Amino acid sequence: MIPVKGYAAHNEKDPLGPWNFERRNVGADDVEIDILFCGICHSDIHQVRSEWRPGIFPMVPGHEIVGRVVSLGENARNFKVGELVGIGCMVDSCHECPSCKSGHEQFCEKGETVWTYNGLERDKKTPTYGGYSNKIVCNKDFVVHVSEKLDLKGVAPLLCAGITTYSPLKNGVLAKAIKWLF
Repeated sequence: MIPVKGYAAHNEKDPLGPWNFERRNVGADDVEIDILFCGICHSDIHQVRSEWRPGIFPMVPGHEIVGRVVSLGENARNFKVGELVGIGCMVDSCHECPSCKSGHEQFCEKGETVWTYNGLERDKKTPTYGGYSNKIVCNKDFVVHVSEKLDLKGVAPLLCAGITTYSPLKNGVLAKAIKWLF
């Protein structure tokens, strides 16, 4: 297990406070990341306060994560130790069903979408803990490359709000209008 320091809420009424915990070891398909920045999203507040569904406590929020790769599983060949990367709101899925294969892991037909925090690992027992911490382990398919040229403080929020805005623009009405115009 990997020792980690983070900030957790221990119930829906308490403020976040320092908390030490352990993450799973790096598997063949995983990337271990030292977290440099994590954005603060309104959904972090709603999750910690159990306003959307009951929380899994202690809860370490944070799903807008930017950091540096520190170790890799043998199948994570697209990444290098020392490289800048990012993680959004999901860290794993079944990788096999039609939804996962088409890039719509949030609709995993096996019910194995693994949320970055306030969820359970694929074993359905181990809680997931988010980016308000110093390290995270994530399946390689949910890690994105981040350019060294970018301001990392500004990159972290793009991994939630940026994706939320970009996806409908790319796939929705605007995309159709742009294709029609050009």
